[in-house]
Amino acid sequence: MENLILLPSLAQRKANGFHRFVEDATVISEETTKAKKVSHFIEANTMEIDLQSLKNDCVVPVFSKDNELTISHNAFIESVWDAAQNFFSGEQIDKPEIRVSHIIKGRIPEAIHKPTNQLLESDKTQYFERMMFCFEIPTIYENVEGNKLTLSVGGVRAYNHMNLYSRKTVEKFKVFIGFKNLVCCNLCVSTDGYLSNLEVSNTSDLFCSVLEMFKFYNPAKHIHLMQTLGNAYLTEHQFAEILGKMRLYQCLPPHYQKSVPKLLITDTQINSVAKAYMQDENFGSFGNDLSMWKFYNLLTGANKSSYIDSFLDRAYNATEIATGINAALYGDERYKWFID
Repeated sequence: MENLILLPSLAQRKANGFHRFVEDATVISEETTKAKKVSHFIEANTMEIDLQSLKNDCVVPVFSKDNELTISHNAFIESVWDAAQNFFSGEQIDKPEIRVSHIIKGRIPEAIHKPTNQLLESDKTQYFERMMFCFEIPTIYENVEGNKLTLSVGGVRAYNHMNLYSRKTVEKFKVFIGFKNLVCCNLCVSTDGYLSNLEVSNTSDLFCSVLEMFKFYNPAKHIHLMQTLGNAYLTEHQFAEILGKMRLYQCLPPHYQKSVPKLLITDTQINSVAKAYMQDENFGSFGNDLSMWKFYNLLTGANKSSYIDSFLDRAYNATEIATGINAALYGDERYKWFID
């Protein structure tokens, strides 16, 4: 079978000093892939939808005081897509995977007085309060600890973070650029590749802001950060200590909690991390030392149960936790509480 050699892509060469951070190109043999259950980048309480359905089957909410339109979900996706096409010219860009939740139902004026059981499909309106999308740039990729990572771009829109009962004002979005682990579809989000509170009033400003984010994101540095996680290990005792401290975190007195680095993962997700440590075929390590790379993926895997509006904040927090505890293993004081 013919071998594939991973060579730096056009966009990778744009990153300053890429050769200083990324390990030598790796030769990977092609293998016949077996059909597996489809894994999504987010799963909890969401459904899949395509761009055409967002355009044709959903109404666009307005600001009720002046009846001004909001930026539609599909316009948001298309603006980020156009920015990626512009910045990563010459690269292959896949179609976006779109997930939605929290449907808001309505009726057309002619159907206001109809009983619910007599409503026709043409009488109904709908839109989704929360939407997240992600698309891959598969020609930009790297291998970390045997896992193929592809550059990915995406964003979140949550109308519940806005006041639609007011006059038109700036609208809030979350956008990111990072890497998707193809083994599990976990998303890896870093500091310079995440805008957690992007406020714009039109798609032109949205387009320009996303371009700025692409400009300041350093994929080589991000890859290097993840590669370093494969060089450190937790003993089973240390892993259990970390899980215990994570469970204690929410119960800490407020003044004490403020002195500890922020932790957004929930108790249910901590349980998922423990279960995956025992059972996950890719990142489980029961009875053995656990690499920080695997620990990181246990966190990002558990995060897939988050609601759309909290998903990216927790994905970024997972990066902070993993890199912080990794530094604590080498003597750094900031995250030392989690392993003491």
